[in-house]
Amino acid sequence: MARKRIFILGAGLAGLSAAWHLQKKNIDCVVLEKEPEPGGLCRSKRINGFTFDFSGHLLHCRHPYTSALLKRLMRGNLTGHRRSAWVYSHDTYTAYPFQANLFGLPPSVIKECLSGFFNTFKNKPSRNTKDQNFLEWIHQMFGKGIGRHFMVPYNEKFWTVPPETLTCDWLDGFIPVPTVREVIAGAMEKNKGEFGYNAYFWYPRKGGIASLVRAFERQVRNVRLDHEAVQIDLANKEIEILNKGTERFDYLISTVPLPQLSCLIKDLPARTGRAFEKLRWNSIFNLNLGLENEDFDGRHWVYFPGKETCFFRIGYFHNFSSLSAPKGTQSLYAEVSYSGNRPKEKAVLVKRIKADLKKAGICLKKSRVLAQDVHDITYGYPIYDKNYKAARESIVSFLHNNDIVACGRYGSWRYMSMEDSILDGKAVAEKVEGLQ
Repeated sequence: MARKRIFILGAGLAGLSAAWHLQKKNIDCVVLEKEPEPGGLCRSKRINGFTFDFSGHLLHCRHPYTSALLKRLMRGNLTGHRRSAWVYSHDTYTAYPFQANLFGLPPSVIKECLSGFFNTFKNKPSRNTKDQNFLEWIHQMFGKGIGRHFMVPYNEKFWTVPPETLTCDWLDGFIPVPTVREVIAGAMEKNKGEFGYNAYFWYPRKGGIASLVRAFERQVRNVRLDHEAVQIDLANKEIEILNKGTERFDYLISTVPLPQLSCLIKDLPARTGRAFEKLRWNSIFNLNLGLENEDFDGRHWVYFPGKETCFFRIGYFHNFSSLSAPKGTQSLYAEVSYSGNRPKEKAVLVKRIKADLKKAGICLKKSRVLAQDVHDITYGYPIYDKNYKAARESIVSFLHNNDIVACGRYGSWRYMSMEDSILDGKAVAEKVEGLQ
């Protein structure tokens, strides 16, 4: 029997994982990547001695399989870290998560947060998360005080839409929910407990996050760079590649951002086209900076819920790995979220980010910028609004019926960690194997 022709669109983490897992099963596949290098957003740059990633990329392993796989692939080039994450609000830093670390905030804020939490806990209804919007979930789980001082402003800043317009389908343990005892303890002193899936993380010692991509790529055959798919002909099961002709496929694994895929499919049915039109997302403007002054705080990342700063989060590359920056310097990234709902004046955004970093005391006023890098990431995170679930399910079903499998954070249009993308590549490989 003739071998099936399997193509993978995109040599990002999910696409390479799918290829790696298929080829380990002796199933041939070809990876088509439009860029001259693999990785997608999981790439790094070396500028003036600084190693910058395309925004923040950290490895949080909840599954033994992934942990073992990464250690095997990276061959000792991984360093483990106990998280040092913070929240900057009310002109002070408090430990993350906010809801379990109220200590250090103004007494009136602590009082309001505790009062709201106790009232909510005392009167908590037994309500299914599926029936709630995200704002209702926040108030039910944490109360209106914690909601007002962190959860609501931070999430509105990040998602760019009001929390009441979001469903809870994306949660899946991403937001830590402390016990009553833990909330009380965290109001009296910094909590010693660990909360959330990212309490411990891994990061490459050298080479930035791109070294993970290279580790996969070394073991994957048939990765074709500079191969941009410009049209998918479902009737003839052909992919047209820019300036390189066409390829026939039996199965197609797509890691292309789902909204973008609609532009590639020839003669897309009107009903499916309408489903694509309902997809929403935020975008991320990312500024990387290398600065001459040294940092002694040891923080890994910080959340900013307030309107006084344009960025929702910053992270410190040099605290992920000392090899990310020259000795005596520091390197950081700042992330600003925007969308059609909340547009940004990108022409002035770099200047605004730098001003806000100084305002928050993160950059000294006389700090000299030694390196700078900007990434404008069109597809940041899928917005889980009321249309999301039905539209996505309709699209994925249509693709499946046409032998296209959606894969990864962007291809399958889900809120995913890097580990989730790797595991999704594995699951898709197993699915395609079953279709053989």
